[in-house]
Amino acid sequence: MTASARHRPVISAWTAISPFGYGREAFADGVRSRREPVLEPGGPGDPAAVVPSFDVRERFGRKKTRAMNRVSGLTVAAAQQLLADMELVPDGDREHIGFVLGTTTGSAQSMMDFTRASVTAEQPDHVEPAAVPGTVMNCAAGQAAIWHGLKGPNATIAAGRTTGLQALNYARRLLMTERAAQVLCGAAEEHSDARSWLEHHRRGGAATLGEGCAMFLLEPADSADPRSVLATLTGIDSRICLDGDLSGTLHATVSSLLKRCGVDAGRVWAAVGSGFPAGADRPEDATLRQLFGDEVTDRVPPVDLIGDTSAATALFGLASVLSIADGADHGEQDHIVVTACDDDGSVAAALLQLGGAR
Repeated sequence: MTASARHRPVISAWTAISPFGYGREAFADGVRSRREPVLEPGGPGDPAAVVPSFDVRERFGRKKTRAMNRVSGLTVAAAQQLLADMELVPDGDREHIGFVLGTTTGSAQSMMDFTRASVTAEQPDHVEPAAVPGTVMNCAAGQAAIWHGLKGPNATIAAGRTTGLQALNYARRLLMTERAAQVLCGAAEEHSDARSWLEHHRRGGAATLGEGCAMFLLEPADSADPRSVLATLTGIDSRICLDGDLSGTLHATVSSLLKRCGVDAGRVWAAVGSGFPAGADRPEDATLRQLFGDEVTDRVPPVDLIGDTSAATALFGLASVLSIADGADHGEQDHIVVTACDDDGSVAAALLQLGGAR
């Protein structure tokens, strides 16, 4: 899916809450230094990279946070940071600001806690009513919009590890159809005992999980301040691997996207994948190296430097590329590629041009 340069969405601000800390600079410093975050034990004893010292009530106070779960807190905090970077005053016009969030299921911990309470209580309906909203997938997006007064379209996207790129595409469509003037587009994942156990059993072994929220401000190119444009969303493509050849499907997806957008592979400055699957044998990484070479693929550290962030992986990858690209000399290589693959066979790729479209 591509669009004319004038109508292509641009990214003009971004932020991240991650195991590296709070905000864009903390994340960028961690990525540039390629340092590993401090790990903590998870539910089954698997290591986990968590956001340091994050507590919902300590950050937002006790009012309106009694039932706010961790993934909602991370999302609300990231949106707060991004709105501050936009210099949007608290009572400013937010009527046409949309919000799109990617996540796996929302809070697995909230779901498990609610189910446990229903099973172990004296009666099945003896549960905390305030806990009900936290068990649904779109709770975090809804809370962020309510907390910050965002009155534009609100959507939650779930598509496995390709979620972040699908969320970008959804935000792109909101802008293209003029359903929103600006969109905050992000992806969030929490670390919890429930998620640790689910991933442990799904993978059949240990894995280092991560958590956090990466969020971007998207707006139409013709209404954005050219001086603030960090990247232009040139195109997004997605496919399903039906024959078991994940490498071939990814190769076809990226090649088709480049051809449709009229961009030669030699113009790609950096390419980052989703780190799938965990371990040494990574067909996604091998495919990107085949398409673009080692220098382009190694320019950005692996996205699982902060652990496996599941649905947030692709947008943390995009944040990593923008961190490395900031202030770098790109020459004629003015494009970046972000890909994601999931074990259900879904594949997605995004092509962005650094800075404004020329």
